Amino acid sequence: MRFVLPLLATAIAAHVAAAHAAPTPITLDQAMANPDWIGNPVEAAWWGWDSRQVYFKQKRSGSAVRDTYQATGAVKLVEEKQLANLDSADVVYNRERTRTIVLRNGDLFERDLKTGALTQIVRGTTAAADAQYAADGNHVQFRVGSDWFSWSRAERLVSPVALLRTAKDPEAAPDADLRRDMQLRLMSTLARIKQEKDETRDQRNADRAADATRAPLPIYLGDKVTIESSSLSPDGRYLLVVTAVKDGDKRRIGKMPRYVTESGYEETDDERKRVSEAGPLQQQLKLVDVATRKVTDLSLDDLPGIKTDPLAEMRAAQKLDALKGNRGVRFEGREESIRWSPNGARVAVMAQAIDNKDRWIASVDLSAAKLKPLHRLSDSAWVNNRGNDFGWQPDNSTLWYESEESGYSHLYLQGADGKARALTSGKWEESNVTWSSDGQTAYFMCNPKLPGTYEVCSTSTKDGALKELTSLGGVEGYTLSPDGRKLLVRYSTAYMPTQIGTVASTGGAITQLTDTRSADFKAREWIQPEIVAVPSTHGADPVWAKLYRPATLEAGKKYPVVMFVHGAGYLQNVTKRYPVYFREQMFHNLLVQKGYIVLDMDYRASLGYGRNWRTAIYRQMGHPELEDYVDGLNWMVAKQQGDAANVGIYGGSYGGFMTFMALLRAPDQFKSGAALRPVTDWTTYNHEYTANILNSPELDPQAYKVSSPIEYADKLKGNLLIAHGMVDDNVFYQDSVRMAQRFIELKKDNWELASYPLERHGFVHPEAWHDEYRRIYQLFERTLKQ
Repeated sequence: MRFVLPLLATAIAAHVAAAHAAPTPITLDQAMANPDWIGNPVEAAWWGWDSRQVYFKQKRSGSAVRDTYQATGAVKLVEEKQLANLDSADVVYNRERTRTIVLRNGDLFERDLKTGALTQIVRGTTAAADAQYAADGNHVQFRVGSDWFSWSRAERLVSPVALLRTAKDPEAAPDADLRRDMQLRLMSTLARIKQEKDETRDQRNADRAADATRAPLPIYLGDKVTIESSSLSPDGRYLLVVTAVKDGDKRRIGKMPRYVTESGYEETDDERKRVSEAGPLQQQLKLVDVATRKVTDLSLDDLPGIKTDPLAEMRAAQKLDALKGNRGVRFEGREESIRWSPNGARVAVMAQAIDNKDRWIASVDLSAAKLKPLHRLSDSAWVNNRGNDFGWQPDNSTLWYESEESGYSHLYLQGADGKARALTSGKWEESNVTWSSDGQTAYFMCNPKLPGTYEVCSTSTKDGALKELTSLGGVEGYTLSPDGRKLLVRYSTAYMPTQIGTVASTGGAITQLTDTRSADFKAREWIQPEIVAVPSTHGADPVWAKLYRPATLEAGKKYPVVMFVHGAGYLQNVTKRYPVYFREQMFHNLLVQKGYIVLDMDYRASLGYGRNWRTAIYRQMGHPELEDYVDGLNWMVAKQQGDAANVGIYGGSYGGFMTFMALLRAPDQFKSGAALRPVTDWTTYNHEYTANILNSPELDPQAYKVSSPIEYADKLKGNLLIAHGMVDDNVFYQDSVRMAQRFIELKKDNWELASYPLERHGFVHPEAWHDEYRRIYQLFERTLKQ
């Protein structure tokens, strides 16, 4: 792999020049070929321990293997014999930032940041996880399976701290029983045997507790629960455990058939469960005193609103049982839900209502085993699953957290007095927060200039002043160096996949480290997407979009219009970054080459635009988004010489769903469409995504009816291509098959279903990519140039 290190100014100048140069023709074969020809992007990047070396991974051309490179000055391949001494992207610093825990291949190491010495803590067949420094700084705590361990630096010894078991305590007193009590009362020999056994057990346990060389006794949680996650306090005194009822989820598991198999026989895989009022399971939070092994269930009663059902009217309308007791909650994983202060004296937990309307942050009074509410975020639609990070400042008493309460995701501080203040504000969103070691500076991603322009920003806890540290436009992420003086920045442009560079943590010019593009790809001139603001006729903010068109439109000519719809729903595609849809971007170049104009919109529900934009689709998926696309179409006709009589639309996943909604709900505006891996009926999709937006089908059947394309199948008038991978484990192939059956029964014409036996949700094989986009291209050529 050849690496080129141009000055950033030269790269920007070339980028500007390309915008005015004639684009290089692209063929469908090349656009849909294995992307190795482009030059594979930087995938993961991290600092070396000395804050001078930078390492990254990159896919090897023509292979699925990832190689590790060092990028300091000249880029060079890291040899296999050097890998054992490398750090990783997954590190944890001690309070003084003089040592770091390195997690690599499931094994733990500690690095001395003064000398560079690397000490292996554990080597095992089961991966270690959740590593952290103990409050005294002399021990490293970590989890293997459900068991917690501590490593002493002085003794070089790993010792168990807490051993969790989902079983009945074999030594617990039996439940009360009339016959047992009678036997012990009447049979003195039995009573004496029991007494001797109890005395022996008590002495054995006392000896074990007094002997520091012995492992602690297991902590039994009972045999009716499963352990979802757990978190040990840095002082080793307490353990918080998230549990759920064992075998409580009774929802049916989906089966996915595979017809083209290595064995030559058809096979089936178990797949996800569908959206349902029955799931997911609520979780419980338990507090464990490690020394006494006492387990206490933490009550949620004090969480504000926990007993008030926001969906009570819907429940009554559907004649479902009224809510009894508290609403169910979940604590989604240790890193997201439980955060201890550095000294272990305080802990904050995050709980989210299963109905998706509330998110709480609460501290735990450890001595009283009681929750104390700190913050509540409510939303009549649904609370965002992003922007929920939180933690403690070095003073062990100040809590920081993210919240969308202003309408946009921002950063807040809450002192021990319970008073909160915003560190960031405005009609933009922060994300990916990292704190300086002293807790005085917060670093984060920001987009204050334009929704699709991302930089690394910082703010001070003293004055809250916002500072943009980069001026790249397409920043994707960053990592603070171990010494806190530099940032390793991952960034891209419209036609440059992810690269890395370094910049001072106070801001300034970037030092570019990589440019992994191939010479062929770099030599090409591309149509630079113009980011435009499409006016909304429905009271929304301008709808930002990417426009692909010839540099000069021919006077008097009307151009057929193709509209692209990004997938995932809550995703942002109108940015200055290299798009997820890089193949589609090349396809848009080809379409412009063939006489089309193309518009790619961040419709309502897209990421990066705040709470109101995100929740506009609540209980009406496909409706506000379609309004935005009709506005985009009208703008293309009025401002870009678009031909209103020849309009096509296409997209995958959510984009496939929206293609259906366009052709079925606005059949007079959209003449042709290609729905790729589409959702056709939201009752068949997963709970975690769908129930946020539409509640559950049992509770809110009307929302599912108005939001599911299969309900509008009789409205098809235009030309439709459906393309779906047959082993899609995200949107099941069944969605397209059921829609096909509806069209058959309705005797609809001018539609086809293309099936891909070896493709999952995201196509992998170039042959399938080519076949799919050949069909899309031929559909548009056949139907939009009449």
